Amino acid sequence: MIVKKSCLIVALLLSGCAGRGGGGTAPASGGGHDIDLAAGWRVQTGRVAQRATLATLLRAHGILESDIVSTIARAASRFDLRKVRAAQPYRITTAEDGSLRSLDYEIDADRALHVRREPDGDLAAEVADIPKSRRRVVVRGTIDRDSPSLFAAMDAAGESTDLSVALAEIFGGEIDFSTELQPGDRFEVVVEKQYREPENAFAGYGPILAAQIDNAGRRVRAVHFAPGGGGAGYYDERGVSMRRFFLKSPLKFEPTVTSSFSRSRFHPILREYRAHLGVDYRAPAGAPVIAVADGVVLQAEMSAGAGRFVHLRHSNGYETEYLHLSSIAVRPGAHVRQGDVIGRVGSSGLATGPHLDYRVKRGGAFVDPLAVHGAMPPAEPVPAEQMAAFREVEEQAFAAFSDPASREPAHALASTHQQ
Repeated sequence: MIVKKSCLIVALLLSGCAGRGGGGTAPASGGGHDIDLAAGWRVQTGRVAQRATLATLLRAHGILESDIVSTIARAASRFDLRKVRAAQPYRITTAEDGSLRSLDYEIDADRALHVRREPDGDLAAEVADIPKSRRRVVVRGTIDRDSPSLFAAMDAAGESTDLSVALAEIFGGEIDFSTELQPGDRFEVVVEKQYREPENAFAGYGPILAAQIDNAGRRVRAVHFAPGGGGAGYYDERGVSMRRFFLKSPLKFEPTVTSSFSRSRFHPILREYRAHLGVDYRAPAGAPVIAVADGVVLQAEMSAGAGRFVHLRHSNGYETEYLHLSSIAVRPGAHVRQGDVIGRVGSSGLATGPHLDYRVKRGGAFVDPLAVHGAMPPAEPVPAEQMAAFREVEEQAFAAFSDPASREPAHALASTHQQ
């Protein structure tokens, strides 16, 4: 009975959250709305206030103390209540005497905590999946005067930043989205979209299943594939992994190179010629800076000239440095994975404005980062014994690009099934 009711409860709980990025209007943190039900029942919905606990939330809604104690005990047996987060939506149903009939709290985008009054009068709790449908759609976009970046082109296609970031991460070892996009470049993406049922509200993206980018006269493709016994990844048409030893850029996809590697450059602050041993990327203050490869943090500190900076050591004798950060997100000795955020763009140290000074060492000597990144070899290919399975997945995934139906709006192409 609890599971059957949860679909309607969660649908009501999340009403008003539909929209392109899954957003929408909602009560302010800590606020609530009353909903009229049958005589003697009252429903209040809202979002968890800052620093609230489940106990303080229930007390704020006038729940009997005995039911608060019981609710906490039952809920704690199914979910770590220390993980109750601010701004998450909830729904509370009470009787006139303040006794609890039900509590629904959204843990995250996929799960909800439900507490119900059973026919025997006891309270019972469970954590259940939020009912969703999934639709496979094709998204297309073009880089042009009105949409000069991946972010802008994706927005023009009616999609959110999340999909831009996911696409940039797939091709991050092949295309530098800060410098290599040109007017006329195009992208096509087969992606799984998720919708909450029954209100059909957008609930986020699943994995990109296939993607292709036409960039400067060349076509680059990637398909999502999981070799037998291994984790899923993205592979090109030859079955070679899209994951390179180094990403093409330490920033997602928006920045512009403002100063290249040079042995003699006029310093804008010191007013003298000196070596510039990295690449300067112009980027907005606070933009995330990511590790270009797996590594260990050697330094994460403040320096007079470099400002806040992070120094990483990688395999094969490589090191990378990230200068002028506004904040640092790692500590010396920590291990980082390719793509992990290690800091934020800033203008600390000797800098005229927000930017990232990115440097690469090989064998202890500084080298041109753009040349190094462009020469990086690909990662391992699909094992030979898995190539037949890979070709089958690839053929199915890319068939959507040539399917006439894929020229229609996304909702018309979608095939739906319950999670």
